[in-house]
Amino acid sequence: MIAFVRGPVAAIGVDSAVIEVGGIGLQVYCHPGTLAGLRPGQEARVSTSMVVREDSLTLYGFADDDEKSLFELLQTASGVGPKLAQAALAVLSPDQLRQAVASEDLVMLVKVPGIGKKGAQRIVLELKDKIGAPSKTVAGRPLQTTEAWKDQVQAGLVGLGWSARDAEDAVIAVSPLADEGEPSVPNLLRAALRVLSKA
Repeated sequence: MIAFVRGPVAAIGVDSAVIEVGGIGLQVYCHPGTLAGLRPGQEARVSTSMVVREDSLTLYGFADDDEKSLFELLQTASGVGPKLAQAALAVLSPDQLRQAVASEDLVMLVKVPGIGKKGAQRIVLELKDKIGAPSKTVAGRPLQTTEAWKDQVQAGLVGLGWSARDAEDAVIAVSPLADEGEPSVPNLLRAALRVLSKA
């Protein structure tokens, strides 16, 4: 098990980053909120979870150990694989997830692309006694520039399966929120997903 990787960020893509560790470039799949905190050329420490399949070894990366733990816990629920678990963490912060499961808030859970009402009920039933109570408010990372968030939110939405047109419309819809302070990609991505779920 690779618990974390540390090294310079060699490249950042739509849904992953390449981190150089000991002269080897490791591809780590991350949700947009985690990618927003990485900068090409700068050293990063990313908590990781390795998913082993017959034909692949895949590293999933997270901003902290709390997200990683929830990613692994979510996959213990029936029908939840790594991509769906990561989508849940892209839409909801760890504490929002805990709150939704603890309070049986199915409306919150079905905002995650790929989770329907039955899936949300199954997650609540199977994880309510395991997930724990919300511990803290997780603030998103501010970006270096005020406009960079638009590309990252749009890329994140496309990566989660929305069309480029829908993603662009959602970015426009949440733009006023970015004017209220320093734009936070995770928070704006969640707001954009709420807009799309109502459309």
